[in-house]
Amino acid sequence: MRKNPLQAASLEGNADDVEAAFYDALQNGDVDKLMSCWADEDEIVCVHPGGPRLVGATAIRATFEAMFASGTIRAWPERVHKVESLGSAVHHLVERVEVQSATGPRNAWVLATNVYHKTAQGWRMVAHHASPGTASDVQEIAGGPQVLH
Repeated sequence: MRKNPLQAASLEGNADDVEAAFYDALQNGDVDKLMSCWADEDEIVCVHPGGPRLVGATAIRATFEAMFASGTIRAWPERVHKVESLGSAVHHLVERVEVQSATGPRNAWVLATNVYHKTAQGWRMVAHHASPGTASDVQEIAGGPQVLH
């Protein structure tokens, strides 16, 4: 049974729950819910496609408030690759973003890395770094597994 994304901030959640809550908040324009996904640390960082590095909750919140003033952000995480340990998780993914064009909605692509730490408050995002992508970024180039014996 899937947990409610609002519960992502609890000790019972995991990095996947926080990620689901983050993208749900983007799609609903809920800055309070979005900020509850972030760690309560001075050094949290966010980079939007083509934007500057934002350090700290005040700067991060201000940019999302400005974005939400123009509407919600219809973005979905796809092709998530995860590296996880007991206290941290790194998710690299392709964001499919719906944008309006003269001919109607179309998809744009963003390459993103989300980093999560397990804190005293539960799992929280400590970094979101997004770069502009292209349709070719949806395809992946991966080497086969290499096992050394």
